[in-house]
Amino acid sequence: MLGTLLRRLAPLPVVLLVASVLVFLLPRLTGVDPVRAVLRARTAESVPDPAVAARLTRELGLDAPLPQQYLTWLGQVLQGDLGLSFATRAPVAPQLFAALGVSALLAALALAIAAVVGVPAGVHAARRPGGALDRVVTGASVLGVAVPEFILAPVLVLVFAVALPVLPATGWGEPADVVLPALTLALFPTALAAQLTRAEMLDVLARPHVVLARAKGVSGRRVLWAHGARLALTSVTSLSGLFFAGLLGGAVVVEVVFAVPGLGRLLYDAVLGQDLPVIQAGLLLVVAVAVVAGAVADTVALAADPVARDAA
Repeated sequence: MLGTLLRRLAPLPVVLLVASVLVFLLPRLTGVDPVRAVLRARTAESVPDPAVAARLTRELGLDAPLPQQYLTWLGQVLQGDLGLSFATRAPVAPQLFAALGVSALLAALALAIAAVVGVPAGVHAARRPGGALDRVVTGASVLGVAVPEFILAPVLVLVFAVALPVLPATGWGEPADVVLPALTLALFPTALAAQLTRAEMLDVLARPHVVLARAKGVSGRRVLWAHGARLALTSVTSLSGLFFAGLLGGAVVVEVVFAVPGLGRLLYDAVLGQDLPVIQAGLLLVVAVAVVAGAVADTVALAADPVARDAA
């Protein structure tokens, strides 16, 4: 088990290193001039004075060779120094981690809803394939995957904040402020969890040991949950890390619509303002969270499935 875990974790430093190179090269890949971006953020000037541009180039270290610039930037990142925002001149790290905490809360709530609603729905749908419940769950999950967040968010606002004014449309700080953003974010992972759980359950219920347990007279509920659901959840568990990272980086629409001060909103504002240090640090953080969360979820799923563990 330990050897398998080490083999799965071995590529992670390489992935993070490649991601850091791509993030560092982002201004050059997108054609953004850091000097012009700084001046636009601070003075609203798009055409810099040559003397000012030369001074900023030296201050930003852009006059050094590219490999040296990368190594300097990477060394600062490894020490926790993510630079200064072009717009506010404030350190990026505190505002980035504050926004990460908000987005992590929303992502965790969305995954909790997916686990509580989507997983049982998928399990019960697989119990009688083609039955009424199966058709309802399948149709609802297809709809949940198809409806984008930029459609669902305004609909929820119109229903629960305008027509039935029981929840706030925007804001952050009160428990009620979390409800609508969390429900919006939860739709896709809940629908996908139901689909994956149903598919895995159909496969698990056809395995020989499950068929043998049924033949021995083990109750249907015990077969369903003790023998079937535990193994069927391996795929959902493996993908939960990617779900979490995807919700962190992909919650831009939700956080903008509901005025949530999360990571998605921070990156959205940084892109509009071409605030490169915030964009680079945010993207690198999302990649790091995705890699670590994916490895942890994969390890948990491997530990829960003895068949997959022995095969690995």
